[in-house]
Amino acid sequence: MKRSLTLLVLAAGISTGAHAQKFDGLAATPQMGWNSWNTFACNINEQLIRDTADAMVKLGLKDAGYQYVNIDDCWHGKRDERGVIQPDAERFPSGMKALADYVHSKGLKLGIYSDAGATTCGGRPGSRGHEYQDAITYAAWGVDYVKYDWCDSKGLNSVGAYTTMRDAIRSAGRPMLFSMCEWGDSKPWEWAAGVGHSWRTTGDIYPCWDCEFSHGSWSSLGVLRILDKQAGLRKYAGPGHWNDMDMLEVGMGMTEDEDRAHFAIWAMMASPLILGNDLRSMPEPTRRILSNKDVIAVSQDKLGVQAWRFMASGSLEYWAKPMADGEWALMVLNRGEHAVALNYDWKAHQISDDLSKREADFKKTTFNWIDVWSGKLGDTSKKLDAKIAPHSVLLLRLKARG
Repeated sequence: MKRSLTLLVLAAGISTGAHAQKFDGLAATPQMGWNSWNTFACNINEQLIRDTADAMVKLGLKDAGYQYVNIDDCWHGKRDERGVIQPDAERFPSGMKALADYVHSKGLKLGIYSDAGATTCGGRPGSRGHEYQDAITYAAWGVDYVKYDWCDSKGLNSVGAYTTMRDAIRSAGRPMLFSMCEWGDSKPWEWAAGVGHSWRTTGDIYPCWDCEFSHGSWSSLGVLRILDKQAGLRKYAGPGHWNDMDMLEVGMGMTEDEDRAHFAIWAMMASPLILGNDLRSMPEPTRRILSNKDVIAVSQDKLGVQAWRFMASGSLEYWAKPMADGEWALMVLNRGEHAVALNYDWKAHQISDDLSKREADFKKTTFNWIDVWSGKLGDTSKKLDAKIAPHSVLLLRLKARG
């Protein structure tokens, strides 16, 4: 019987794989949500997920645009006699279907985690050889998002492995956002636009400004290290297919200035905004950062163009992002250790983007701007005077005068 089921699953893959596509209409803007890994790693259970969904609603994060509640590694129990994956019965005694129903009742969506290898990074059962079976199981549970990792992947071809899981998700019939976590090893930006809705461009993030934290055989990277690895990748991103700079570390031990800069950078770069902190005990300053409507508007702009650095001077970098309806976002990033006074002459710096074919000529057009953090208003007819703290950003939204 088990052999017959396996053959049926394989046959389904062969018959649909050649024509399968990822689900369209998902991740038209970079996905927003929460993931359990950064704070809790393997210490997870169903009550944590329920409480997090409750907090997402109560704290206004759902209204701000966050919608996915994602369970990362270590939810797995064993496979049954038919090979069907089961949740850990002690940690998830009600089962995943009941948990998905609860999350859905809050107007949110549930995400789950697996791995292309035989085992996950946490040593639980991976999906290798069970891709179609797992996708059918997730669909039956009501899962909306699949994060797919790359541990225990020796001997696997990343294009083939991720395409197989994409086809499996499609064949299961339930639209599930497919988040590829391959760490950028095989340059997925060059081949994955038709496979996943987002793909990791680097290894894991670490909650620091500019560091590399060694784990022995691999390293985690700080905010600036990850930003620097995005050079040349913006042309591959767009609606439905995003460069993923990993989950957010806002509220995880950096300074408030660093948290604001981190959040602004991810928004400018059109990276998914996946929270990693404990929402149940989040302090108010962190909540204000993560629910800032103007920063989120930059992230969720429907034009879907990733920012680029158009100028650098000393410790300051100038980044621009064209937005829909003729708007722009301008970020000035202070990478350095000291505050820097800014006296920026708008008319001396026309901004032109070869990718989007958009330009802003401040000699011809005056733009009104708002500082998204302070709420200060101004326009480009006058020089921009500001003082930017170390490890911080100035982020402005610009709109041409009518």
